Amino acid sequence: MIPWLGRALTFPPLEKALREPNGLLAAGGDLSLDRVLLAYRNGIFPWFAAGEPILWWSPDPRMVLMPDELHVHRSLEKTLRNKPYEIRFDTAFGQVIRACANVPRPGQDGTWIGDEMVIAYGKLHARGWAHSAECWLDGELAGGLYGIAIGRMFFGESMFAHRPDASKLAFVHLVRWLKAQGYGMIDCQMRTDHLARFGAYEIPRAEFLARMQSLCEVPVAPGRWDYRFVQAGLGRGEAA
Repeated sequence: MIPWLGRALTFPPLEKALREPNGLLAAGGDLSLDRVLLAYRNGIFPWFAAGEPILWWSPDPRMVLMPDELHVHRSLEKTLRNKPYEIRFDTAFGQVIRACANVPRPGQDGTWIGDEMVIAYGKLHARGWAHSAECWLDGELAGGLYGIAIGRMFFGESMFAHRPDASKLAFVHLVRWLKAQGYGMIDCQMRTDHLARFGAYEIPRAEFLARMQSLCEVPVAPGRWDYRFVQAGLGRGEAA
């Protein structure tokens, strides 16, 4: 049995998290701004199917990517340099999270990003905590991702692509920008082969918590991220 959260803004000790399913810690509570931010600062995140109780997770090990260890395959690097596209941050957060909710995923029946999550993370975005990285092709949103930033720590949540490589282009630009801004780690939550190809790997939860909490303590005011990059093709790109 896992604990059921009440109104108090507390979570059980992470040592209480289940081994199977890996990291399930508690159920219930709410998705208020204060509770969600408290969760992230303690290495916990919400993940549950629409219509079911809120479930809180802290898996061990934890999948992470260090921004300075990003690996970009040669074919994607060519696309980054030579194909026309545009990258923006924080200009279409609502579209990104709804696209993430609606994209079909192998092995999943339905989505875990229900209306509660869309509303909660929309409020976090309005307050400057949640951010989107977007790839635009031919004037249309073709792919992207969203996550939470606290201090110099970024917690990735979900990504989508309507066109080939669109989410990858947004992801690479985001990681490189995070590195330039001094972010020390990206939380990828659970292992996927897709992220492993970019250089992400698993570390023990205790190590993750130590690094994460140190990065979260860096004083950075929340706010909108202003980033725009236009790639005209054949190596001609310009940040705005």
